Amino acid sequence: MDFQTNIPFRGQWDVVVVGAGTAGVFAAISAARTGAKTLLIEKNGMPGGTMTAANVNFPGLFFAWGKQIIDGPCWEAIKRCEALGGAVIPRMQYKPERHWHEQILLNRFLYTAVLEQLLAEAGVTVLLHTMLSAAEETDDGITVICTGKEGLWAASGAALVDATGDADATGMLGYRREARAACQPATLMNHIRGYSIAQIDRDTVMRLHREAVAAGTLQPFDFQYGDPYGTLVNETIKMHIPCAGAADSTAKTTLEQTARATMLRMYRFLKSIPGLEQLEVDSVAEECGVRESYRIIGEKQITAQDYLRGTVYDDAVCYCFYPIDLHTEEGISQQFLKEGVVPAIPYGALIPKNSKRIIAAGRCAAGDAEANSAYRVQAACMAMGQAAGAAAALLSKTAGRAIDLPIQNIRTALHALGAIVPE
Repeated sequence: MDFQTNIPFRGQWDVVVVGAGTAGVFAAISAARTGAKTLLIEKNGMPGGTMTAANVNFPGLFFAWGKQIIDGPCWEAIKRCEALGGAVIPRMQYKPERHWHEQILLNRFLYTAVLEQLLAEAGVTVLLHTMLSAAEETDDGITVICTGKEGLWAASGAALVDATGDADATGMLGYRREARAACQPATLMNHIRGYSIAQIDRDTVMRLHREAVAAGTLQPFDFQYGDPYGTLVNETIKMHIPCAGAADSTAKTTLEQTARATMLRMYRFLKSIPGLEQLEVDSVAEECGVRESYRIIGEKQITAQDYLRGTVYDDAVCYCFYPIDLHTEEGISQQFLKEGVVPAIPYGALIPKNSKRIIAAGRCAAGDAEANSAYRVQAACMAMGQAAGAAAALLSKTAGRAIDLPIQNIRTALHALGAIVPE
């Protein structure tokens, strides 16, 4: 079939942000507060990404060794949630072996509503249920073609922020990105209820699990680390879903379907255990939380060695604080930071190599797999989003390349946003 269509042009913006997730929301807010006319597009029906649609609503880490290292619009969002009764902020007394105790528990609805307030206050144009379909870079900007309910439409921006998580925009523009053949597993977050853990015998649960695996009704690592009793203690069916990178719609579809089929298998097993006859699935995330997929090939690359020793980059734009945290089916491989070490994120790791007008933010930033397992966490992604948004706003007012922006100008813009900047 010879298919042709006229694609309507929706307008021109200073900054276009693709993806309203953990990094993208704060990229858009920061760009707008820095003076840029900003468009934000998002595939889901809500902003927030993994923190809302995937139910991973416990961001961290904002403090390192008792001192706050990430501030700005992202922290403002959390404090607004707290004022509404929707955030539990711990005392921030860091212990490496219990680092997750410093994550902040957020109410998903309140966090979503607060994000939409902040976006509206900043003057960001938000389009939900919208996906990027194609992009073309020119010397003075980027033209995007998007797919919405109404069909295809086009827009242009003087600068673009790729906050897709998978570096989709970077790939569409023809810039290099990389992914491991076997990425870290994904997780479908959920909550279960309808039982008393005090009435459940651990030995019985583990024996029945071994029998189910031997019979083939369960896979050995359906339950995270083969521990169904831990699932019951935490009131969530903990799982690791093999993930080939979730790079395209076929892979994403396979991932989501596999996750729900796995959860159904685990649910049926749990219901067969004495004392769990009334077990119910109370809630399930709309999509899997993906730990790892594509990373850009950047002007700079964060290595595990640099991360662990807290390398001071001359173009650092934000901090990150989390152990190296590689998940596999069998367990987690962790390397903790030495006392006093606070890693930083260099601006060059946000710039696709040889690109002109695009800045990437979030877990798709350039780095090796080990370092990425640390800087992929939510507080760091928020901070990278703020840096990318501020830089994109500055870029939109110039004729140069993103990598050539004076780093001090970016830092000055970040200070104006209330962010904490390594210097």
